[in-house]
Amino acid sequence: MQSQKITLPVANPCVSFWQQTTRSFPYLHVNQNEPVPEGSKYAIIGSGISGALTAYELIQGGVPAGDIVIFEAREAASGASSRNAGHVRPDAFRGFQVYKQLHGRDQALKIIANEKLVFHRIKDFVEEHGVRCDFNPTTTFDVCMTREFADFNARSFKEYQEAGGDVSHIKFYEGEEARKATRVQKAFAAYEWPAGSSHPAKLAQWLLSQSIGKGVRLFTHCPVTSVAKSASSTGDQVSWDILTPRGTTKASTVVHCTNAFAPHLLPQLSKFITPNRAQAHAFVPPPSLSSSSILPSTMSLRHSLKHFYSVAQRRPDGIIILGSPIANPNISPAAATSRLVPDDSIFNEEVRDDAVSNFETCFPDCEKARLSHGEGLLHTWTGIIGMTTDSVPFVGKIESLPGQWVCAGFNGHGMARIFTCAPGIAKLILGGSWNDTGLPECFEITEERLERLQKGVSGSVF
Repeated sequence: MQSQKITLPVANPCVSFWQQTTRSFPYLHVNQNEPVPEGSKYAIIGSGISGALTAYELIQGGVPAGDIVIFEAREAASGASSRNAGHVRPDAFRGFQVYKQLHGRDQALKIIANEKLVFHRIKDFVEEHGVRCDFNPTTTFDVCMTREFADFNARSFKEYQEAGGDVSHIKFYEGEEARKATRVQKAFAAYEWPAGSSHPAKLAQWLLSQSIGKGVRLFTHCPVTSVAKSASSTGDQVSWDILTPRGTTKASTVVHCTNAFAPHLLPQLSKFITPNRAQAHAFVPPPSLSSSSILPSTMSLRHSLKHFYSVAQRRPDGIIILGSPIANPNISPAAATSRLVPDDSIFNEEVRDDAVSNFETCFPDCEKARLSHGEGLLHTWTGIIGMTTDSVPFVGKIESLPGQWVCAGFNGHGMARIFTCAPGIAKLILGGSWNDTGLPECFEITEERLERLQKGVSGSVF
């Protein structure tokens, strides 16, 4: 197992569709020229949804907002939280086979159950607080585009059900019934279950606004270059020097919410978290997918476990967001290899063309020759996702670094995990036990887990 040296996020990232539509956020560049404070009790590194929600939950747990500082390498919430495909899409059963191989039957059941819970947590949170993030609770389809994948999904469904997994919320369609339900004329079969979509940047920014309004200090364009044990540490009273280009802040509690970039400050994770570039596209639909004919559900167009495309049509404006991993068998080895470069300033034209071509095949009215001026591809962008060797995130205290914590490595599936992981890390920081988090035990970062991964236990669901 080889590790790679992870650097800071690039300084000149592209601007995603989500960022294009939130340029008026008042804290986008807050404190970008200010020196950092000399000290703070709590320091959170990363201002995406995981960092913003961790701060929010710490305040809810009784921490004075003025005791929290957040460091962000670029503009506010500029990482994967503002670059994803907008899905809030729990895995209902598909990953069960791989999770069972990696973590055992009971943990696999807990992983799937946790994702279902996250969707309801987000829904309840958005509704309770009136968060204007274009949240759309609906359903999603796993559209099986090949017989082989239809067979794979059938096995996963059967194994999950036989293991005692809840399938009461899942509907199955086959043949013509699947094609009618999904409007995808080449579908072999489809599974449907509750899911949603959102404007992820607006969600992250709302969370940041709440905490900043209470006194949290956010420093944008302020990358953390290292975290070192403070010379003033004595015995059990350990403090950490957080080095930035604008000064050093001393903190007793440091929370790494840096997802794919966690190994930059935690090199011991460099073998276990790998940055992968993913790509998304905004598409202006023709009349057949507009007005009362917009797609009511999101979907994943699945050719195989690794070859898929996500589709989510936004309610506010009808724009269709197409998500695409860079590693799929339709593109060249050179393009596939480019996914390993953690650079979100560029996009791959081959991946773009493949994603649009697949969408045109599934929805022929979207073929370029049939579109009017102003319809079709609107924008393309990339984001860096953090893939872990055992397909689940790292959450918890770093045993070798007292006072340091991590909530990272979401495998491109953060919107289906963060709303339990971030509250979980906050509970732990405030003295709670792992049981208090309600998270699957396999999410916890322990020396035992790292040793097991060091021996080569690995696998990927996404």
